[in-house]
Amino acid sequence: MASPSDHKATIIDGKAIAQTIRSEIASEVQRLSEKYGKVPGLAVVIVGNRKDSQSYVNMKRKSCAELCIKSFDIDLPEDVSEAEVISKVHELNANPDVHGILVQLPLPKHISEEKVLCEISLEKDVDGFHPLNIGKLAMKGRQPLFNPCTPRGCIELLVRSGISIKGKNAVVVGRSNIVGLPVSLLLLKEDATVTVVHSRTKEPEKIIREADIIIAAAGQAMMIKGSWIKPGAAVLDVGTNAVDDPTRKSGYRLVGDVDFQEACKVAGWITPVPGGVGPMTVAMLLKNTLDGAKRVIEK
Repeated sequence: MASPSDHKATIIDGKAIAQTIRSEIASEVQRLSEKYGKVPGLAVVIVGNRKDSQSYVNMKRKSCAELCIKSFDIDLPEDVSEAEVISKVHELNANPDVHGILVQLPLPKHISEEKVLCEISLEKDVDGFHPLNIGKLAMKGRQPLFNPCTPRGCIELLVRSGISIKGKNAVVVGRSNIVGLPVSLLLLKEDATVTVVHSRTKEPEKIIREADIIIAAAGQAMMIKGSWIKPGAAVLDVGTNAVDDPTRKSGYRLVGDVDFQEACKVAGWITPVPGGVGPMTVAMLLKNTLDGAKRVIEK
């Protein structure tokens, strides 16, 4: 008989699932092109030249090219004024070939992210961060035009891995506007019983140990230990933390918020870092862009 130490969680392959979704999107884009002579358009606005932002943006633009989604590249200098950024957003709002607008965050300190994001047309808010989209997400019986990409990716990973959500205890670790808050709202919409654990929570391990589904999005390297996980739980690790590793050429490696090696011995399912939730974020951005385009083109 196998001992508990022989247990190995099922690894959820985010890359493979994201690739399946990309193929589905590519077929839909082709159908729109053949039937209506139009394709989805995504505008990506980047301010300044932060290396991490540049690499994210390049990945998004490359993905658009692969799926025949038209990419509108708006590269603005670091010292651009807030008014100029907003003016550029208005221009994109008015462009009928643009179905999605993404402003790469963070913006330089002299520009208010809230002001800029509020100016994006609700119908083109493919990041799902417009206050009205988040407001609808929070209301029972209302449907936002777009769900934020990473949270939507988490739900897709669970559904496509055959993990049921309805009636399950879900614990979200972290309460950020980008992941923690919206993913907890999406889990509620899927009829989970949701608890949010955050930096002020007393004895978080006790709460996490009750979870059938754990979404880790705290930004704390390997904070969730194997002993915190209920046997058989589904663990989605959104964390991406760089830790020193002298054996690597770069001098660091990426780890999640969960101690992966320990968790694998207990969990039923787990996403790796990298290669788990990350690839889904870009896939969901492209899916949101397609959805926005279909609403306009198929009217």
